[in-house]
Amino acid sequence: MSERRPPRPDKPRGSTGRSHDGSRSDGPRSGAGRSGTTRSGKPGASRSGSKSGPKSEWPKRDNADAGSRKRSPGAPFEKKRSGAKGAAEGVRSSPPRSAAAKSAAKTPQPSSAAISMIVQSDDDGIRLDRWFKRHRPDISFALVSRWSRTGQLRVDGARATPGDRIEGGQVIRIPPIAEQEEAAPKRNRPTRRLLSDEEMDFAQSLVIHKDDQAIVINKPPGLATQGGTKTDEHVDGLLDALMFERDDRPKLVHRLDKDTSGALLLARSARAAAFFAKSFASRTARKVYWALVMDVPSIEDGMIDLPLAKQPGSGGEKMHVDEENGLPSRTRYRVIERAGNRACWLELQPYTGRTHQIRAHLAAIGHPIVGDGKYGGKEAFLTGAISRKMHLHARRIRVDHPDGGRVDMRADLPQHFADSLLALGFDIATGDLPLDEEIDTGPTRDDEKKAARQHAKDLRKERRGERRGRGEANKAAPVKGPAKGKSAGPRKGPTNKAGTAKTAGPRSDKPRPNGDRPGRK
Repeated sequence: MSERRPPRPDKPRGSTGRSHDGSRSDGPRSGAGRSGTTRSGKPGASRSGSKSGPKSEWPKRDNADAGSRKRSPGAPFEKKRSGAKGAAEGVRSSPPRSAAAKSAAKTPQPSSAAISMIVQSDDDGIRLDRWFKRHRPDISFALVSRWSRTGQLRVDGARATPGDRIEGGQVIRIPPIAEQEEAAPKRNRPTRRLLSDEEMDFAQSLVIHKDDQAIVINKPPGLATQGGTKTDEHVDGLLDALMFERDDRPKLVHRLDKDTSGALLLARSARAAAFFAKSFASRTARKVYWALVMDVPSIEDGMIDLPLAKQPGSGGEKMHVDEENGLPSRTRYRVIERAGNRACWLELQPYTGRTHQIRAHLAAIGHPIVGDGKYGGKEAFLTGAISRKMHLHARRIRVDHPDGGRVDMRADLPQHFADSLLALGFDIATGDLPLDEEIDTGPTRDDEKKAARQHAKDLRKERRGERRGRGEANKAAPVKGPAKGKSAGPRKGPTNKAGTAKTAGPRSDKPRPNGDRPGRK
């Protein structure tokens, strides 16, 4: 038997004794080689620090070290990590993962299971997204909408949308929230400031009606209903003073302009707020306004039916009559008293609820409200003892009560309005006229939405019919055939006797006689 060669000098000392293809290598088993003999028993090269003597006398390796080097039978061989770090740590790299596996590893698992919550009686009639905002503010509207689109949001087992109204006793299923879906902490909003004793007393002095579900206040002129740019004092900021024996603040149901005074309805529960909102949307709630206007209308009992839209260039803060793009708007008016041709006292009932509806309508017919410079300009002011403040007051509100019956309240005039009426010789006691029980308020908001949906549906049908008609016309049109005297089939080239196509040979520059040209005689 021939003697084996000693290990090559460029063989790495950290070799495990096997090559990458699994065959036995000629190198030593460990970093320290044997001395004296080779594996075949022949004398070989010795190294410093190498083991000597019989194998049984060699020092045993640590069990942990041995276990880290052993490989189970049949297991595939794995390379060590390349580089100095991998060689020093002796860590083996795992096989490369697919892109799908990497994506699945990055996707966090759901942080909680689906839960079910029962709708309480105070939440009866509110929208589903409002319920989430009230009871689960950590869940954003975008997430609720996503759950609705994917069918995960359920009410009593049926699919639901954020705009659906819920009822007491129903069960809302909240899907599990994944880690990436958890709502990010919102920016710290400024907390509501504590009201002073004077503000508490002022807010409570405005109350003219209070029960378990509703509060009616007499809003003074100059106090906004809600806050806005450069508006710090408003009714919404005083609602903490109107909690009384309850733990939650009352809720605004409708609004009055800043310079308009009068009856303002507040709901003391979510159920009442939803009930009142539905009453205003269906136009069963009745509101009566008093106004002092310039001049006297030629018709003492009339209806203003002019569509209104936001005036361009006003930033959405002013309305004007727009016959083409305006929303339907109707206001009933009746003359209560007149002061010659100088001014008159009107009772007004808005049958729709557009922004600045009464002010825009009266200005459109040439009788702006006294003191309304925004719509009447300089011509909307009277001289003498008449105040320059706007003379528009919400005198009465009548609305059905959530627990049965009605809320029917009247609000007293502000001081400047009462003084102006007295200065013109009017008797305030004669101002309350009987309400018309049978009125035509026109289409409600729900009717308008239904009509808009039907119009869009009819338009889609019409477009589909036009496309279908064009398709049938194209099918019925005769197909244009080949020119007269020509074959409709594919053009075939010349063939030889064998039936194969002839190939064009090299073109000759030698001119041919006219008789040799094809097609010439």
